[in-house]
Amino acid sequence: MRRSLAAAFALCLSAGSAHAQESIKLDVVNDALPKSLTGAPGNPDAGKKVFLTRTLGNCLACHQVTSLKSEEFHGEFGPSLDGVAGRYSEAQLRLIVADPKRIFTDTVMPAFFKNDGLSRVRPEFVGKSILSAAQVEDVVAYLKTLN
Repeated sequence: MRRSLAAAFALCLSAGSAHAQESIKLDVVNDALPKSLTGAPGNPDAGKKVFLTRTLGNCLACHQVTSLKSEEFHGEFGPSLDGVAGRYSEAQLRLIVADPKRIFTDTVMPAFFKNDGLSRVRPEFVGKSILSAAQVEDVVAYLKTLN
């Protein structure tokens, strides 16, 4: 279990679609990101693809989703995401995906939209986020479908 968790986490940190950018500043309000990172709503179908793609979100490495039971290798380390749309607002989900340590200080979930203040980042990924702003919005849109 420990080895698979470490491998999943390393994959998240070294995702091949990292995006170079200036230091990302998040407008956090009451433990949430109320504004879309792109100014537009995300696409839930594109978000599901990011969610499932092992070199992007890789969310199933740690989380379970009953509606995705046909997909292999659900993790048991993170909480089940069944009903997550009923537990958190869209703004809270956005912050949880972008920078989960802002809410869950002890989490091992990586910050998918942060590019500074990170540790143990491979040199080619320094200054880059794992997901783009649009991909974060897409994942949030998908998570909102998990009632």
